[in-house]
Amino acid sequence: MGERLRKLLSAKWIKLPVFGLCLLPLGQLGWRALHHHLTANPIEYITHQTGDWTLIFIVAALAVTPLRKMLALPELIRFRRMLGLFAFFYGLLHFSTWIGLDKFFDWTDMLRDVRKRPFITVGFTGFVLMLPLALTSTAGWIRRLGGRRWLALHRLIYVTAIAGVVHYYWLVKSDVRKPLFYGELVVLLLALRVGYWLVAKRGKMAGKVLETKLTTAETARTSHIPPH
Repeated sequence: MGERLRKLLSAKWIKLPVFGLCLLPLGQLGWRALHHHLTANPIEYITHQTGDWTLIFIVAALAVTPLRKMLALPELIRFRRMLGLFAFFYGLLHFSTWIGLDKFFDWTDMLRDVRKRPFITVGFTGFVLMLPLALTSTAGWIRRLGGRRWLALHRLIYVTAIAGVVHYYWLVKSDVRKPLFYGELVVLLLALRVGYWLVAKRGKMAGKVLETKLTTAETARTSHIPPH
């Protein structure tokens, strides 16, 4: 079963159905709009739906690395970029709904909201931080920036995720169950990331200590000085 799953995840065509699944939320919105099922407040409905899916895709992208390590499925890494770009895509729809349908491109009013309403300020910040992540998601940018700097830049996804959760929490005010749920997932994924980093660091330190001991022992042997 594990081998079959790995072959499936490695198949060239598998990204196409995954891409289609990622578009389902947009298709659902389009269907509801076509049949006039966007509730009594369609702008609010679209805003909430696109915001929800932005957070869902951010969490999904963050979950790829822990899952591939826990399940021993390195092939999952193939889907991280797609999930991250869909997070940006739905974030862009969320932001565009606010700009075009809610504010009607009234830039003065929008800037006033960004300054005076904390949940908008945090949400706007989270979206702005997604821009460099989306722009540098290609292999070409990894080569230009170098692996280490690219990884450091893309750790901003955690800041974006936290900003999204805070934005959602401050927005809903009363029923905070969903933003708290997303927040718990983000904290868990961040904790797993830190845990993996600590284990790797400890392993490197242990390796250096062992290498030092072996080098000392070899030097002592060749110089006829017994090791301490």
